[in-house]
Amino acid sequence: MKNPIPISAPVRQRLADEVKEFAIVAVYLGVYFAALAYLKSAILAAHGVAFAPFGFAIAKALICAKFVLLGRALRLGETFKHRPLIWATLHKAIAFLALLLFLDAVEEAIVGLIHHQSVAESVAHVGGGTFAQLIATSVIGLLILIPFFAFRMLGERLGEGNLFRLFFNRGAADQAARAG
Repeated sequence: MKNPIPISAPVRQRLADEVKEFAIVAVYLGVYFAALAYLKSAILAAHGVAFAPFGFAIAKALICAKFVLLGRALRLGETFKHRPLIWATLHKAIAFLALLLFLDAVEEAIVGLIHHQSVAESVAHVGGGTFAQLIATSVIGLLILIPFFAFRMLGERLGEGNLFRLFFNRGAADQAARAG
């Protein structure tokens, strides 16, 4: 049996960092998609319609998390990086919302083709199927992405690990309060 290809420590660390980042984004988006699925399920149940796409919500979160990491690798939304945090955050959230909506349209087109529908018929289902649902889904998506990127960008500006320590380490929070 051959020995596996050795992986250098920097490559191993980068891989571990990417897996950790993927897990964080996937969990965050999983909560978002599951909450939307639960809301839709509750609304439909009130009208006697059974609907439970929670497995789909998890799969969609995993797919979208990978695309968020791809967008990050392509430096999507970095134009306002050195501007005040609010503008950088809003720009990045809007850029990633556009990416996710585009990928949702591609996903719907592929599913439609599998089910022998035209691309136009398939893409009409983006965001829920009506223009009002697309707008509502987009606004909710933006409201989910803004805090996500606000915390990430604040963490970058504070320095690696400092935001985490402020949130989860009592000593760091006390020290920051005394310094401020």
